[in-house]
Amino acid sequence: MMQTNALPTIDDVASAAERLAGVAVRTPLIASPRLDELTGGRVFLKPEPLQRTGSFKFRGAYNRISRIPEDQRAGGVVACSSGNHAQGVAAAATLMGMRSVIVMPKDAPAMKRARTIAFGAEVVDYDRGVDDRDAIADAIARERGAVFVPPYDDFHIIAGQGTVGLEIAEDLAAHDLVPDVVIANASGGGLISGIALAVKDRFPDTRVMTAEPAGFDDHARSFLSGGRERNERATGSICDALLAATPGRLTFEITSRIVGEGVSASDEEVARAVAFAFEELKIVVEPGGAVALAAVLAGKVDLKGRVAAIVLSGGNVDGDMFARCLAAA
Repeated sequence: MMQTNALPTIDDVASAAERLAGVAVRTPLIASPRLDELTGGRVFLKPEPLQRTGSFKFRGAYNRISRIPEDQRAGGVVACSSGNHAQGVAAAATLMGMRSVIVMPKDAPAMKRARTIAFGAEVVDYDRGVDDRDAIADAIARERGAVFVPPYDDFHIIAGQGTVGLEIAEDLAAHDLVPDVVIANASGGGLISGIALAVKDRFPDTRVMTAEPAGFDDHARSFLSGGRERNERATGSICDALLAATPGRLTFEITSRIVGEGVSASDEEVARAVAFAFEELKIVVEPGGAVALAAVLAGKVDLKGRVAAIVLSGGNVDGDMFARCLAAA
């Protein structure tokens, strides 16, 4: 049975890990002597650009879609996404022998659009500033009998994304290390809420923090106010993957209890982080995947003498944007 209102637990994250075994990539934790030198800490990076489809989103998408009952699969699935969730859903649906339709903003990066189609999805465009993407997706779901796959506010999506945190916790524990802080990018909150469930279960005293683009820091503001704040704008950042209007209802129920703090980074700081990842780590990271790293490089989190894990959440970036980031650094 699909669960959409309950909150997942560490047991559900562990169940997702079992389902993803042999399908998703167990990405490694990597160290950077240069990053340690700059921060004064011992910093590990979780490179989800190496994940299937180029971002962590495949984890939640596959966990969700693979649990759809057989008698509900004929109409396929429908999702809303600027690109990373789109690719994860398209790839997962294809693996399960199902059709997929993605409602995607017209200004989504061309590479993300092309890859979504290549993974087998049909793409339906919408205008971020005018159209209601959820209403469009709902109409498609009703017409075709498709199952809607939310980008973040879903029991199995959160549990699937939580496998990122589970792997971080397991890999650090294997080296007898306890993280002082874990930082991950946040948009709707599926990744950070899942990570928090896994990390806090293993390491209750570890700080888990959100990282968001400047001007789109709805999580950080929500933690301060105690309610789900909304961003004033729908566009205006190079971090296209992190432009959700407000934290999810389910995700915020989790993060407000066990995260509770966040940082942000400007587009200029993010561009420098993209360049750092390329030059120092030899990893291609998209702007939205580099915000946590950007905040650390900008000195917004004190890591001196601390053990930290930073999630690089995705690597699906157009060549032109990537070149702009390298040139700006």
